[in-house]
Amino acid sequence: MPIAHKNSIRLKDVAELAGVNMMTVSRVINQPNKVAEATRDKVLAAIKKTGYVPNLMAGSLASSKSRIVGCIVPTIDNSIFAETVRGLTENLAQGGYQLLLGQSNYDNAVEDQLVATFLGRKVDGLVLTGSVHSAMTTKRLRLAKVPVVETWDLPEKPIDMVAGFSNFEAGKAVGKYLFEQGHKLICFAGSEDARSSARLAGLQAACGKKAEKPISIRLAAGASFAGGRQVIADLAQTSLQKHMPSAIFFGNDALAAGALMECLARGIKVPEQLAIMGFADLDIAANLEPALSTVRVPTRQMGQAAAGLLLARLSTERPAGKALVKIQDLGFELVLRKSA
Repeated sequence: MPIAHKNSIRLKDVAELAGVNMMTVSRVINQPNKVAEATRDKVLAAIKKTGYVPNLMAGSLASSKSRIVGCIVPTIDNSIFAETVRGLTENLAQGGYQLLLGQSNYDNAVEDQLVATFLGRKVDGLVLTGSVHSAMTTKRLRLAKVPVVETWDLPEKPIDMVAGFSNFEAGKAVGKYLFEQGHKLICFAGSEDARSSARLAGLQAACGKKAEKPISIRLAAGASFAGGRQVIADLAQTSLQKHMPSAIFFGNDALAAGALMECLARGIKVPEQLAIMGFADLDIAANLEPALSTVRVPTRQMGQAAAGLLLARLSTERPAGKALVKIQDLGFELVLRKSA
């Protein structure tokens, strides 16, 4: 069959080349998981050969769906949120949805602007990081009546749905472990965002009256290797050497990795002189020397679960009367290596 010029390629042309009807081509584009693999491959090959570009606006006008989900993360500067976005993107694609990504820079006012922009773009759903938002954001989302999934936290009263874990319980588990290892003065070093503060609160709850009140060092949001190194440098130079902590729980693995680097440079033995715990279990954690003890959180699974919650809500084929899951507690795990 002769192929029309790319600028005039139509859905009909793709269907004829693939030997299927136009509805099948449309389904491959919008709901690929609902088409047999052999048929899907033929259609995709035809799309590639013709250079056909689907008119997504026409499809969204006809179905009242944009087939786009908005996601807001605090930062893309380090990999801590990357796996969540990866899991989200993969599972949404299976349902025929694409992701629109925004970066809030840990600023609720920026998040509010992004939410307004995404809603203005008529996204079919939103995925947010954390559960503390401005009053305006919360109001907008509840009025908009679009499916919303909050991640990286486990709020008691979510806006809509949740796929996450308890930051408070994670901090509490770290505090319990460090206390049982004999540490009486523990330091927490992390940013001032709500999730980091919840981990500190959990650490404080675990220590209770059995140990000294944990030292809190609050860092700039998104601080990485340099921030961790600076924490060790500052503590090493303090005039209150007799009050030096024997263990530090860092708000993320990048900070903890920087701290390990600074300890090595200063001849501070880890964990003999100073125990160090991280958070997230990034790839770097197991490859440091000493290998980093940390809290493993289900970064990729959070994205996958968030996508699953959205797709279930957006599906038009849900059996009548079937209850939808709204909250998924994916938990966490202490990963004990050599640094603590």
